[in-house]
Amino acid sequence: MCVGLSARVVNVTNGTALIDANGAQRAVSAGILEDLEPGDFVMVHAGVAIAKITADDEQEADDVMEELL
Repeated sequence: MCVGLSARVVNVTNGTALIDANGAQRAVSAGILEDLEPGDFVMVHAGVAIAKITADDEQEADDVMEELL
């Protein structure tokens, strides 16, 4: 099973996005997503932002992860 992490984009530079996932920040590849901007929410898997998601999706993903942990 694969698990993606939802996160908010802080900054995008040269195909790399700085993301914030509940206070933890890290750089991930953003090369497969077009028009990614600070404030967007993304799903991240294996160090790659794989999809843009809505704020509601992000909250739902956080809730599910909280239940699992």
